Amino acid sequence: MNVPEPLLTIVIPCYNEEEVFSETARRLTAVLCDLAEEKLISADSKLLFVDDGSKDRTWSLIAMESTKNHYVTGLKLARNTGHQKALLAGLDKAKQKSDCVISIDADLQDDVSAIREFIKKYHEGYEIVYGVRHSRKTDTFFKRTSAAWFYRLMNQLGIRLVDNHADFRLLGKRALEELSRYHEANVFLRGIVPLIGLRSAKVFYDRKERLAGETKYPLKKMLSFAFHGITSFSVAPIRFFTLIGFFLFFLSGIAGIYAIIQKMLGYTNAGWTSLIISIWLLGGLQLMGIGIIGEYIGTIFTEVKNRPKYTVDIDLYTERLTQRSRENIQGTTAVGRE
Repeated sequence: MNVPEPLLTIVIPCYNEEEVFSETARRLTAVLCDLAEEKLISADSKLLFVDDGSKDRTWSLIAMESTKNHYVTGLKLARNTGHQKALLAGLDKAKQKSDCVISIDADLQDDVSAIREFIKKYHEGYEIVYGVRHSRKTDTFFKRTSAAWFYRLMNQLGIRLVDNHADFRLLGKRALEELSRYHEANVFLRGIVPLIGLRSAKVFYDRKERLAGETKYPLKKMLSFAFHGITSFSVAPIRFFTLIGFFLFFLSGIAGIYAIIQKMLGYTNAGWTSLIISIWLLGGLQLMGIGIIGEYIGTIFTEVKNRPKYTVDIDLYTERLTQRSRENIQGTTAVGRE
């Protein structure tokens, strides 16, 4: 059995979420209030909004809301680092004081009512709880098809992913500590979290339409995200092209023997078409192979520099906790004097 009333922090990465922030804060505040009333979480639980270098009024709205809503606090990053690093920044900050942390996107396409089930699973002793979609009926045909192929490809490459799970999950204190031992610069949390290996469970839910605004994951970012995931967890693509190289070497040997025999028998032909096709085929395969190796070299280049993943500009989370601790100490001292 875990802590009777664990301190929960919900981490919400934000990038240009001005249109949805107010409604997101309202709904998540209602969730925390209900859970606190049921004694499932501590009344000191928080909503930690991480502003990932937004260009609109997202941060000013977070700061304003934090002055009138004791559940709301914020973390402002100095520049845009990307969704995964912004999420990691929130997790790193939240683990300092929290018993468990839930991550959810600001657009609230993930069902907030599932958070209650997450907490129930945590009380049952699960350190990791995955939010898994029942179906992808709200996605476009292209996104639904590409996602299915992505998960299938990752499984074929030996990368353990939870199907139809994004970044809606709960991590307990122990899971957060284990996560901090992974120091990759190319952060791919969907692949890292299953590697932790602690006791886990799944909560199924139906994904909703985005409240407002536009998706922050267009096709270009989706492809980049997929490449990062593959190159961070598997060398199978390089091995694949190695096998192709051996196969083509074997095939060229057979073709060479055939050409010699034809020469000896006097059946030589110009062979222009076959020659051009072979050159283009081999040239294309070589460029693809070089490109894939380049992706891995780029990943290594990023990793070995060991630069900080993010820079925190303003930290309301620590300020609020420090202020509350001082108030508690002053209150205790006053009672003692009386």
